[in-house]
Amino acid sequence: MTHQIAAHAVLSVAFLLTQTLDGPVLQAAPTDRPNIVLILADDMGWGDPQCYQPASKIPTPNLDRLAGQGVRFTDAHTPSSVCTPTRYTLLTGRYCWRTSLTKGVLDGFAPPLIQPNEDTLASMLKRHGYRTACIGKWHLGMQWYDTKGIPIERREVGVRFRPGQEVDYDRDITGGPVDIGFDSYFGISASLDMAPYVYIRDRRVETRPTEFHDEIPDTIFLNGVPGVESPGFDVHDVLPRFGDQAIKVIESQANRDQPLFLYMPLNSPHLPVAPSAFSKGKSDAGDYGDFVWETDYVVGRVLDALQAAEMTENTLVIFTSDNGGLWHWWNFRADDDGGKTPITPRGQYVKNHSHQSNAHLRGTKADAFEGGHRVPFIVRWPAKIAAGQVVDSTIELTDVYATIAEILGDPVKHESSGMDSFSLLPLLTGTSKTSRPFAVHHSLAGIFALRLGDWKMIEGRGSGGFTRPNRINPKPGEPEGQLYHLADDPQERSNLWADHSDQVTLMQEMLERVRNTSSRIEATKAAF
Repeated sequence: MTHQIAAHAVLSVAFLLTQTLDGPVLQAAPTDRPNIVLILADDMGWGDPQCYQPASKIPTPNLDRLAGQGVRFTDAHTPSSVCTPTRYTLLTGRYCWRTSLTKGVLDGFAPPLIQPNEDTLASMLKRHGYRTACIGKWHLGMQWYDTKGIPIERREVGVRFRPGQEVDYDRDITGGPVDIGFDSYFGISASLDMAPYVYIRDRRVETRPTEFHDEIPDTIFLNGVPGVESPGFDVHDVLPRFGDQAIKVIESQANRDQPLFLYMPLNSPHLPVAPSAFSKGKSDAGDYGDFVWETDYVVGRVLDALQAAEMTENTLVIFTSDNGGLWHWWNFRADDDGGKTPITPRGQYVKNHSHQSNAHLRGTKADAFEGGHRVPFIVRWPAKIAAGQVVDSTIELTDVYATIAEILGDPVKHESSGMDSFSLLPLLTGTSKTSRPFAVHHSLAGIFALRLGDWKMIEGRGSGGFTRPNRINPKPGEPEGQLYHLADDPQERSNLWADHSDQVTLMQEMLERVRNTSSRIEATKAAF
């Protein structure tokens, strides 16, 4: 019966979705094109902002303001539980596991993951006449060259990240943001715990690295890979400088007829936890909380700049995070699937401050559990979207691509880009209560999970990420995977795999069909 009901519900939604995909799409008039500001926090947990968890020990007045003026999604998910794959999917609308990167992340010298023939949010918006700017942490690869002119190659997953002494820093970097649709770029190539420790403007390193960043204390706050560094580069200055650069872009946009797309992937609150002196003591959750507070402060600066430029009314602002929080603790029980796991030092730190980065959710960044991929997701567009809404429907960051395409009247039917994306516009405007009938999750180690209604299936046992045990080899007769009913068990404690074999079979078959498709229409129809 469960199998039949679920299949009938999914088929019903599938019919509506395929009608939308194949039906006529109207081209947006130039005057209807909103400015778009997409802000991506790095490792911010679902429970960090107070608009999501009132008990949070971190004041987040600007995110609270944004939520009150727009739509707050309570069941939003990243397509991956780690950085690079989520960023790829956000910009292309295509799951990253369809590329050569099937697990893990890139380092700061990896070649481009986005290929020259791939459409991106930036290239799509540029076709529609947008000025496109990217400010922040890229982490999608760029083509660096060594001093002999040979392209730097990607290293295998699991190999220690490299310091970068062999790189020619006087040469143009290709394959980065300005080569996949952005008019301008300012930022860093990857995370701030990876070399090179330099700023990049468009295709060039801003200041040649002549120093070596090697005295990195291995603490819960500051760690990283030794590597080349520009003189004066300071990890504490990066987030404020991103804010300064974003404000310059917005100020230069005032009185322009050309709409703006600003993509702002922040470095915070990812390691190293490096709040500026200005932010110290602003929260009750220690240095981590202060770094989250500063992230919120930078968001507020951007919102204020939009207001000062008289751009607020027709600007679509999206705020979200690339995966769940790392600074999290959870009350394990001996009867949990996987057993009782000791708390991590970072978890103990925030527990001592009575803060939970992922609120009630199990797991952290990198995991297949909810704490790894359920994130804040807030949208504001005063000209089109009613304020003060809370939406409980399941969505993915993957869906940003199709949403913007629908706003522009640009049909998403490409063989690659956009193939896994479903538009959120009906949810945002209140014309529908559903967007996607299923969601696919993916962990650091490459473990898949599928969400179907209230059911969640994880292929395999363990977290698939940082939470121990990350992999369990089941004994004969034990469940091979995990099945949870999130409406009854939001903390993923009771594994129902052995009790609902029909549901497991349905979800396994659905996931396999989605994995084996290669085009937009096939991907949509394959799940049904």
